[in-house]
Amino acid sequence: MTATASRTTTTAPGSRRALLALALGGFTIGTTEFATMGLLPQIGADLGVSDPVAGHAITAYAVGVVVGAPLLTVVAARMSRRRLLLVLMGFYTLANVLSAAAPSIEWLVAGRFLAGLPHGAFFGVGAAVGAAVAGPGRRGHAVAMMMTGLTIANVVGVPLSTAVGQGMGWRAAFVLIGVLGLAALAGLFWFVPERGPVESSVRQEVGALANGPLWVAFGAGAIGFGGLFAVYTYVAPTVTRVTGLDEGAVPWILAVMGVGMTVGTLLGGRFADRSVLGTVIGGFVTTGIALVLFALTASTVVGAVAGLFLLGVTSQVLGLAMQTRLMDLSPRAESLGAALCHSALNLGNASGAFFGGLVIAAGWGYVAPAWVGLVLTVVGLAIVLATARWRTAASGPGGTREAADTLVA
Repeated sequence: MTATASRTTTTAPGSRRALLALALGGFTIGTTEFATMGLLPQIGADLGVSDPVAGHAITAYAVGVVVGAPLLTVVAARMSRRRLLLVLMGFYTLANVLSAAAPSIEWLVAGRFLAGLPHGAFFGVGAAVGAAVAGPGRRGHAVAMMMTGLTIANVVGVPLSTAVGQGMGWRAAFVLIGVLGLAALAGLFWFVPERGPVESSVRQEVGALANGPLWVAFGAGAIGFGGLFAVYTYVAPTVTRVTGLDEGAVPWILAVMGVGMTVGTLLGGRFADRSVLGTVIGGFVTTGIALVLFALTASTVVGAVAGLFLLGVTSQVLGLAMQTRLMDLSPRAESLGAALCHSALNLGNASGAFFGGLVIAAGWGYVAPAWVGLVLTVVGLAIVLATARWRTAASGPGGTREAADTLVA
């Protein structure tokens, strides 16, 4: 089914199946991206390294996303979107199986880097497909539907893989993810249709990079997203050593945060369709509040759970709105714009993991990363506020579209 120029309020069955297939791919990617965070103690113990050193596997994945998202999107600009999605998911599945076989932390870091390469391109292309299916006026809703798989992964996939890793070893968790990858491949093959010739080109995708507001938004996200990951990277040792929960509670804590992310996805899609920039600003502000709440109350079960749930909600609202904004700022290369959001997310992942690990290694404790995250979030918000009245005129496939997000006094 092709997207029409009229505003739609429902999604046809064929389009729903395509979005569900994309969501399954997102579920698979989300499971492996965040499963490592719940298995840091097991990985460190098995490979004989500390938690911060084991965290290098998370940083390597993030670097892979940063490199692969724009590179693969541009290089494969002329490839059929369906074929590209299949290639990306196939590579992703193979890289996770290789990670499961890693004999040392160095090999695991290499495997996680390879697994990160197709991540952003998959979501970038998938978001463009979803937006085309939904039509004008429902872009945020379409991206939210596709991203639901990523958030459900945090409710089901990450806790499940963590439980499997705790019971059968962390390698078994990555084997499970490989099986999920095969299921996602089948769904993409059967339900995502060819949509005609690709209208993009390498020159067009690269040309979209010559855009000041695009890079400002990218920079704000790359810094600000570090707030979430400074805490999320070390959530397993934090809730066991600071909150006082036993290891078996970690999957449930991750599930609570995943529920928050799911709520954030549902809210973020609705808010972004009303005001993308307003949702970005609100996401930054509320994420900062969640980080302060967690830092002050992490020693109590209720405080830790409430803080992590709220952080899941606010960070997902922010991420969804930022992805929609980057797509709006690159209307002739939407796949690249959406992919850049995942590069920004994972620069935040890398910086949050790095600086969070730095303060832990310095002996400041496992709550210190939350304060580091607050600093990163405030800097991201400051960048957005400093440029909030920038207007961008974008020309879409159906004519000229004014993408103007301004603050209302």
